[in-house]
Amino acid sequence: MSRTRIVLNKKNVKELLKSQEMINICLEHAEATRSAAGGTGYVVDSHVGKSRVNASVRANTVESIKDNYKNNTLLKNLR
Repeated sequence: MSRTRIVLNKKNVKELLKSQEMINICLEHAEATRSAAGGTGYVVDSHVGKSRVNASVRANTVESIKDNYKNNTLLKNLR
């Protein structure tokens, strides 16, 4: 029985990781996390980094910062 080898096209994978489709997917996950955390007081941001797209959710108001610090709201709502 022979072994199957898979060789990825590195250039195309790199393009995929930085594509608009990946930005949309990351923003969907970030928005879902923000909504689960309560929505108000949390901000979603995305940017294209050196090797891939990144999305983040952060507390923007004093109340949400305190809530996140006390209850780990964002961490608990990542699922």
